[in-house]
Amino acid sequence: MSDRNQKETSVLIDRAVEGDREALEALLTQVQDMIFNLSLRMLGTVPDAEDASQEILIKVMTHLSSFRKESSFTTWVFRIAVNYLKDYRKNMFSHHPLSFEIYEEDIASGREKDIPDLSQGVDRTVLAEELKMSCTNVMLQCLDRESRCIYILGTMFRADSRMAGEILGMTPEAYRKRLSRIRERMGTFLSEYCGLSGTGICSCKKRTDYAIATHRLHPEQLEYKALEHTERDIMLECKEAMEKVDDLSLIFANMPFYRTSSKASEWIKRFLKSEEFKIIAEAGEGCG
Repeated sequence: MSDRNQKETSVLIDRAVEGDREALEALLTQVQDMIFNLSLRMLGTVPDAEDASQEILIKVMTHLSSFRKESSFTTWVFRIAVNYLKDYRKNMFSHHPLSFEIYEEDIASGREKDIPDLSQGVDRTVLAEELKMSCTNVMLQCLDRESRCIYILGTMFRADSRMAGEILGMTPEAYRKRLSRIRERMGTFLSEYCGLSGTGICSCKKRTDYAIATHRLHPEQLEYKALEHTERDIMLECKEAMEKVDDLSLIFANMPFYRTSSKASEWIKRFLKSEEFKIIAEAGEGCG
């Protein structure tokens, strides 16, 4: 973030803490895409990411007066989001946990071979792309929550070790060691099982009917196709020291970032006009 943008954000924060709703809306809008994309990678599904993003935005709002500007606003928001998502238990994969072993068995089973055409007339290339976007996020659920945070920050957001360590509350050295081990584990899985690696046995095109049959893919409701891509400036403010990624990690590093849906964007406006917001504001829990 440029010095000018940092100053503009600082002014918005001061105004928002004093009770300026327009400034608060601008701040929340500024970080909502970043929060949504982190939530999506951490939780694995679009609906869960949308729900968690709203709750995180409320936490940002209610804690805004405690922000002392000792770090960047982005880092502070990431810390709130990461801490919240590591404890989040309302998403689907908290109730139906995954592991690499479960994923490996499912891919190796060959169950997709006898499934009929379930595409419902939808272009199979489109279905394969939807499955790829979904599967990469679901694959991340095989990692424990902290490992998932480390891998997402280092691989998808390309956070350097200093900033990631600050977000996660660990030293840069500890972060780099953990990231290296996690990459090695993920790389082993990708090289053997994921077709995107060039060597894995799985193929999105071959698995689409099986994914539909097991309710992992819905031709009538393609969630990722409906999301609008955003520019990659959503990455953390560390372009001069961005974390380098290995070849297999590029599978994740090159995944698109998304804009929050118009429904989610409208939620901010509605919330700031709601009785709930008035109660929070009057109680002085962060908005003056």
